[in-house]
Parts: sequence; structure tokens; C-alpha cells
Amino acid sequence: MDRAQKREFVDQLAAVFAETSMVVVSRNDGLTVADVTALRVKMREAGAQYKVAKNRLAHLALEGTRFDGLKPMLKGPTAIAWSQDPVAVAKVAVEFAKTNEKFVLVGGALGTQMLDASGVKALAELPSLDQLRARLLGLIQAPATKVAGVLQAPAGQLARVFAAYAKADEADAA
Repeated sequence: MDRAQKREFVDQLAAVFAETSMVVVSRNDGLTVADVTALRVKMREAGAQYKVAKNRLAHLALEGTRFDGLKPMLKGPTAIAWSQDPVAVAKVAVEFAKTNEKFVLVGGALGTQMLDASGVKALAELPSLDQLRARLLGLIQAPATKVAGVLQAPAGQLARVFAAYAKADEADAA
């Protein structure tokens, strides 16, 4: 990389840090190209990004952002993953770490809150943003369904009462 490419890379990474809500730092010592490719595919499917960055360039990109506290985690062969959905990136990273011992979670940051590896794992156990939206929609729809059922119940009961009187009248007439 020449100077212009490095400057462009730092600018791109700084723009990412300005837009994202969650960053996960991992150690990727010994990962094969196939492993990294599989991880990138899983990250993309979850709406996250994964990038191996030189620590010095990542330090420059972190300057003045809310993720400035990540600098001590950037030592050795590290990679950065980020996403708008904080749970999605944490879930993918934790799941991949379970299946590949060479991928080690170092920590992360949720906004200005710094997280260690156990904090990222705890975040991964939460439901994703889509799951929360589905639950909320279910809660909103449930009362409407119950109201419709309650409104229909008296009419059904009334119809059964009229049917019983009709049968009683037929029995009396016979």
C-alpha cells in the first residue's frame, strides 16, 4: 500500500466507525483463507462486515470516534467486524468462535461502552433486532385478535340460545 491507499483506507474505516453501532475485535492468528472467506460470508448474510486491518491504520481511523477505547485491543493479528444491528455481528462472531478455535474474540464496543469477550458473548445471547420486531408485532396483533374473539362470542352464544329455543318449540309442537 502506498500513502494514498493508506489514507483512503483510514478514511473509509473512520466513516464506518462514524456510522456503525457495534464493533467486535477478534484475533485471527492461524485462520486459513477458506475460514476467513466462510466467516465473511456469514457476516454478510447477517448484515455485518469483517475486515482485517493493520493495527496502526485502525488506530488512526479510531481517533476521535466513540470507539476510541478499542485501541488497547488492537495488538497482534487482529480483525474488526461491525454492524448496525449490534446483536447480529456478536452472534456471528460467537458462533464462528465456537466452531474454530483459531478465531478468538478479544472484545468490542457498543457505542461508547467497551465490552470484553464475555460481554460480546452475553450480547450474542440477546434476540436480534428482527426477532424483537417480530415479537413486538405479535404483541400488537394479539389484543386485536382477542377483541375480535370476545366480540364474536356473545353473538355465537345468542345463536346457540335461539337454536335451543327453536328445538324446544319443535319438541313441544311434536
